[in-house]
Parts: sequence; structure tokens; C-alpha cells
Amino acid sequence: MTLKRVARDGLVLLGCGKMGTALLTGWLAAGVPAASVWVIEPNPTDWLRATGVHLNQGVPPSPAVALLAVKPQMMGAALPALQALGNGRTLFVSIAAGTTIATFETALGNHTPIVRTMPNTPAMVGRGITAICRNAHVSDADFALSRDLMAAVGQVVELSGEDQIDAVTAVSGSGPAYVFHLIETMAAAGEAEGLPADVAMQLARATVCGAGELAWQSPETAAQLRVNVTSPGGTTAAALGVLMDPKAGFPPLLKRAVKAAADRGRELGK
Repeated sequence: MTLKRVARDGLVLLGCGKMGTALLTGWLAAGVPAASVWVIEPNPTDWLRATGVHLNQGVPPSPAVALLAVKPQMMGAALPALQALGNGRTLFVSIAAGTTIATFETALGNHTPIVRTMPNTPAMVGRGITAICRNAHVSDADFALSRDLMAAVGQVVELSGEDQIDAVTAVSGSGPAYVFHLIETMAAAGEAEGLPADVAMQLARATVCGAGELAWQSPETAAQLRVNVTSPGGTTAAALGVLMDPKAGFPPLLKRAVKAAADRGRELGK
């Protein structure tokens, strides 16, 4: 990963909560010097204080990148600190859900290069996936830089347009919560069948994590992996008969859930 421009001109990180911390950890591990990073964070952790970054010391005059990692509802109060960097060389990268590129252009200037991203929380263990899109003022070199920055915490996919970002939010941005709830409900179902609560939770957690790792490493499709586990007339087939029911199973349920998340994202963007 080549982040020489960041090392030379500096990077501003506005907000260093869980996702900001994951990103900063990835950048430092990738070789970005701590002295090249300016962080604005009102409630810094002991870890952040110990990194050696410039903490709450303003911003450099023309940093390569300003990454916006504050919650959407806090964006209006936080952006004024960076308004002077708008309409210039600084590339703005946002990880805020529901905040459109147009909103940033209004706040920072219509000629500001802006990349909007949607990462997810597995970034905290280096296994995230981030979708990225850009406005017309982002050069190919800047877009590649934004990709490198987000690749520090996992995979990156490029979108053809911002109109796809709400679907991404609904699938992968919110998706980890769906998986965590699956673990909860599997454990509760096991407990209902007579397992001790701690054993049921251990089984559910290990099963979901192990299946995810198998899906990650296997060249086979998810559908084929499912078939591999399913013996005709067996226990898995009995369970899948319930889960794959076209009216009451996973397919219609997940479709409704993802649509609800995407619709909410569109509402937040208005």
C-alpha cells in the first residue's frame, strides 16, 4: 500500500471512536508515521494519547486527506473545524452513514473532492469491507488513495454511484448486527431444547464464526457450502425447510429487513 502522500502532507482524522480507532490502528500498522496524523477527538482514550499523533492540536495548512469519522448527528458541529480546507487540494473522506456528498459540498464548498464510504465494524479486527464512491472533483489518484486508506482494515469495493450506498449500508454496514442477532437467537433456541445457556451460546458463537471463516476461505459458493452440509432427509434439511420457506423463512424476512435499513438510510440522507 502506497501512502507516501499522506506521510508527506499529513492526514486529519475528525473523530476517533471505534471506527476511527480501527482505521488509525490500520494506518499506523501500514507504516503511516504517527507524526503525519492530526486527530481531533474531544474524548481521547489512553491508547490514542500514547500513539504519538498530533492530538487536538489544530490541523496542518493543506493535508492530503481529512477523514470524517464522527456520528452523522454530530457532523454539523464538527465540520466548521475543517471548512478552511474545502475547495482545495485536501481530499475529504466520510464514513458517516446517511450524510450525502451534496451535504458535504454545501458545508465545505462545491469544488471540494469528496469520497463517501461505508465500512463496517469487523474493521476493528481487520476483516471489514468498505464500499466507496466519489464526486466529480476526485481524481483517479485521490480515489486510489481513499481505497488504500480503507484497505488498511479490510476489503474495498467501488460503487458506480452514490445511489447504491444505502443498499450497501443495509447489507454490510448494518449486516454485522444481523449476524450477532443470529448468534443470540441460535443460542436461545438451543437453550429451549435443553442446553445450558453458556453451552448454547458457545456452540452458536463458534458455529457462526467457523462457518464464516469457511465461507471466507472456500472457493465454493455459499449455496454450494450449504448443500455440502445438507443430507437429503436429514436434520439440516428439516431445519432448512423452515428457514428457506418462501413465505415465512429467511428470504422474505431478510429482504424486508434490508429494505427497512435502506429506506432509513435514504430518510437520513434527505
